[in-house]
Amino acid sequence: MLAGVSSPPRRRVALFVTCLVDLFRPSVGFAAVKLLEDAGCTVEVPALQVCCGQPAYNSGDRASTKAIAAQVIEAFEGYAFVVAPSGSCAGMLSHHYPGLFDDDPAMKVRAEALAGRTHELMAFLVDVLGVTRVAARYDGAVTFHDSCSGLRELGVKQQPRTLLGSVEGLTLREMTTPEVCCGFGGTFCVKYPEISNAMVGEKTADIAATGAATLLAGDLGCLMNMAGKLQRAGHAVKPRHVAEVLGGMGGQAAIGEGEA
Repeated sequence: MLAGVSSPPRRRVALFVTCLVDLFRPSVGFAAVKLLEDAGCTVEVPALQVCCGQPAYNSGDRASTKAIAAQVIEAFEGYAFVVAPSGSCAGMLSHHYPGLFDDDPAMKVRAEALAGRTHELMAFLVDVLGVTRVAARYDGAVTFHDSCSGLRELGVKQQPRTLLGSVEGLTLREMTTPEVCCGFGGTFCVKYPEISNAMVGEKTADIAATGAATLLAGDLGCLMNMAGKLQRAGHAVKPRHVAEVLGGMGGQAAIGEGEA
């Protein structure tokens, strides 16, 4: 930095870690923090955050969902931005929270305020911060799955591809159907296991057909679903969250590696 020249103020960002990242793949959270800090943000992780409430919401339990949402709203008030490495969680906060409080005007205002400050990680980096390049290297061919919530609710499509295009050594091989659902759908895979299994079977066949050694996506739920099916089908494809590759953490064990 030049002497006498002040650096621009760092944006204060709260990271919504997500349950799956916290419990199964913390490295995604660390990669998200690195990407945000490299982009000039000060990142905080509110200790009072909990699940976004999707399982209860998708099961029709609105009372539990409202109680969960109220705690999330409280935990993330006061931050300029709330960022999640998950399209489904970001979509829940930004698209579904306000409607939970139609009967509570005061809470609805708070939910709408949170919704307006919530972003999916890739979209935040590219669309809000204007990031187009990252300092990372990943040798080999990858393919990318467009997760349903990120794509259809939040418009996340080109943003991760823009950033992946700057990764040294990486080649992107697109699937025939990158936008087709993997069959996870949160509680959908529990309610309709046969349909879910058929869907992920078609998806993993498309993934394998690309010849890519690595599968990337922006939602850990989708990745865990596809990782399990790839492993059971004998495909040697390494599933990783896109943040891990962009954050230079792509060399670790793949999602699902070593699991039954």
